[in-house]
This record gives sequence, structure tokens and C-alpha cells, in this order.
Amino acid sequence: MRFPPRATRIGAAAALLSALLVGGTVATASPASAAVGSICYSALPSQAYDTLDLIASDGPFPYSQDGVVFRNQEGVLPSQSSGYYHEYTVITPGSSTRGARRIVTGEESQEDYYTSDHYVTFNLINFGC
Repeated sequence: MRFPPRATRIGAAAALLSALLVGGTVATASPASAAVGSICYSALPSQAYDTLDLIASDGPFPYSQDGVVFRNQEGVLPSQSSGYYHEYTVITPGSSTRGARRIVTGEESQEDYYTSDHYVTFNLINFGC
């Protein structure tokens, strides 16, 4: 059985709750945030496990772009200050490029998002299932 590499991760429900609570009230979700779902850790492709292991050990990463600030220009993830999110490549077997799969991490709540379609949709990784 494979265990999450970042054992200090909070659950998906807690991460979502912390993202929605603003000043003691629940914020209204924007249309873009509808593209954020959730995915069980066990449902990730095996290459995502490798990427999460590299993130937990601080590399070395296969691409120079890994670890750069993800600016959330698409506005799909919850709005945060610049530098909050960082992106990492999830290798796509057979692809001659970085492919479309990424893990995007959030610093404060230590959330991890997976995208298989190059930032069109994101799934918050639930390490509890």
C-alpha cells in the first residue's frame, strides 16, 4: 500500500472549507471555481505519485520549470496572492514534451491540485481515500 508522501496534508473537506471561508462567512463560488473537483489519491496516475514524492523531498525535478510560481491566470483555483501556488510536471509516458498533466501546490493550506488537461480543470487531491 502506498502512503501519501506529505503526511501533514489536511483532508479535502478541510481544504475546501478553508478556501471558502472568508472573514467568518462563506464566499460565493465563482463560475470558474466550478471546474475544481476532487480526486482520491489512489485514483491518480502512477506518475503523479512520483511527482508528489519529488515535491516532498524538494527534488531534483526533471524539468527546469518545475517549482515555478503558478499564477492562476485562468482563475480556476481559489484566488490567492502571487507566489501562493507552484506547479510541477506529472510526466506523460510517450510524450516528447512536458505534456498536459501537472500538480499545483498551495503553500498556506498545503493543498495539492491535479490537472490532466493543462489547467482547464483541477481536482483537489484527497489523501484520505
